[in-house]
Amino acid sequence: MIEEPISKSELGNHLLGACDILRGPINQDEYKSYITPLLFFKRISDVYDEETAEALEMSGGDEDYAALPENHSFEVPEGCHWQDVRNTGTNVGKAIVDAMVGIERANPDTLSGLFSSFDDASWTDKGKLSDERLKDLVEHFSAKKFGNRNYSADMMGDAYEYLIKKFADMQKKNAGEFYTPREIVKMMVSLLEPKPGETVYDPACGTGGMLIEAVRQMDNSRLAYGKLYGQEKNLSTSAIARMNLYLHGAKDFRITQGDTLRDPAFLAGNTLRTFDCVLANPPFSLKNWGSAEFSSDPWGRNIWGVPTDKSADFAWVQHMVCSMDEKSGRCAVVLPQGALFHSGKEGAIRKELLKSDKVEAVISLASGVFYSTGVSACVLFLRNDKPPAHRDRVCIIDGTEIFTAQRAQNMISEENAQEMLSLYHSYEPVVEKCAIATLDDIEREGYVLSANNYVERRREEIEPPTETRKRFYDLLRQTRKSEEKLLELLSKGGYVDGE
Repeated sequence: MIEEPISKSELGNHLLGACDILRGPINQDEYKSYITPLLFFKRISDVYDEETAEALEMSGGDEDYAALPENHSFEVPEGCHWQDVRNTGTNVGKAIVDAMVGIERANPDTLSGLFSSFDDASWTDKGKLSDERLKDLVEHFSAKKFGNRNYSADMMGDAYEYLIKKFADMQKKNAGEFYTPREIVKMMVSLLEPKPGETVYDPACGTGGMLIEAVRQMDNSRLAYGKLYGQEKNLSTSAIARMNLYLHGAKDFRITQGDTLRDPAFLAGNTLRTFDCVLANPPFSLKNWGSAEFSSDPWGRNIWGVPTDKSADFAWVQHMVCSMDEKSGRCAVVLPQGALFHSGKEGAIRKELLKSDKVEAVISLASGVFYSTGVSACVLFLRNDKPPAHRDRVCIIDGTEIFTAQRAQNMISEENAQEMLSLYHSYEPVVEKCAIATLDDIEREGYVLSANNYVERRREEIEPPTETRKRFYDLLRQTRKSEEKLLELLSKGGYVDGE
């Protein structure tokens, strides 16, 4: 029986309910290391059951045919199914680990290292997780089927994105390392306008949200399969990215774990591989990132210079520029706003970047819209082959007042993102919001890209000093009258001595 459909937030909340079972022995910043692999294990098992039922129906009940690998998205070996774990009475943690390892080994080309990447999960530590608690966790997930008949890949993926957002809410301090607010992601992908069949690359892919949004804006075209590339330094986060893409229905992609600045994964001989669309939200002002190695970079990424070891911002920019296809390449990258005006080595690299005429737009964002940092950010949009009308020009958008205030954190709403995109697409100056600066204008400003240097402001009327003085004394008289009236009322009420 197919379950009654529910919304992605309701499904997400059911998944989030597993956190209540873990609460206590497990810190909340560790929840994702337990819930993520368990969800994926359950999804694989439920889809396997659906595929088995379909193959049995097609073959008239031939069980050998139904078990053939070509009838399944992933192999689930004997003893490694969700139901095997559910039927385990003791040593439940060991049964979970054994099943996950068994599935990994049975699918070496697709799932190698996927579950074992969550090496901080203590499944077999009964001091942390008793058999009873683990059985409660397994039963919580068993309450719903997570197959394709119950929830489409898109629905399942959206629910998981909702869950990642909730993990980020819990873990604000470190959330920026794996989560970028989704409306900012959508805006960046909209700037790039990826087309079916084009390659998309994220060198700091986190949980894979930017790659997923790129596929979504290509209307989930099958032409995107085999065209998605990502690299992520954190082991468990790279595993989450792979699971996230699978849960969203992506079939063929390459997510690699490793340090992009020291050891880029995607190469073409002795040079970097290039892509049509390059996008990322790399860690802000990363320290000790390897500037010494970068000074003699074997892939030639130090085209305009070597940043200091205090900040990798322009190392990321140069890596991404070198990763852009010579003709079709576009790039969108999130940077701290300091990258727009810092001097020294950063300023020298920014000058050369601007002189190359690859910068098409800069969007300064409101403060407080990213987790884990009070630093204000911006989006830099680059293109190797700018439209003729945009050449020798840069669209500079001041989005610092385009946001939606919330109690805990500012956010960029869909309407806010659309407003900033409209300013870019019109490529016309708008008072208080947007300027179109020529490269000559930018040279005169010392190659600084701060919006305040270019965006026209409304002129405020200056009140004559005599009027200001008159208003001051009028207000002073009103204040004194109010104080006298208040004292009179307090005296009549017997609250103060009238004398």
